[in-house]
Amino acid sequence: MTTQTIIGVAASICTAVSLLPQLVKIIREKKASDISYWMLAILITGLALWVWYGIMGEDYIIIISNSVSLLINISVLIFNVYYSKEHSS
Repeated sequence: MTTQTIIGVAASICTAVSLLPQLVKIIREKKASDISYWMLAILITGLALWVWYGIMGEDYIIIISNSVSLLINISVLIFNVYYSKEHSS
């Protein structure tokens, strides 16, 4: 494995799990205030495009890391909607 590949994998891991602490916080506190739907929508769109790009180029590092990140961000969006509806009742 080359240094370039190691750096790419490390960067991909960091990017993929970057919103994981936010997701854990949302689940623990059962609230998701102050999270921008626009930011999540743009980020989810970008991640989906990265996955598509990775599929087109058969680049498994891009596909896997961005798929993980996409799932985490979709989870944040789902919990954000769920907890905002729960608190509005």
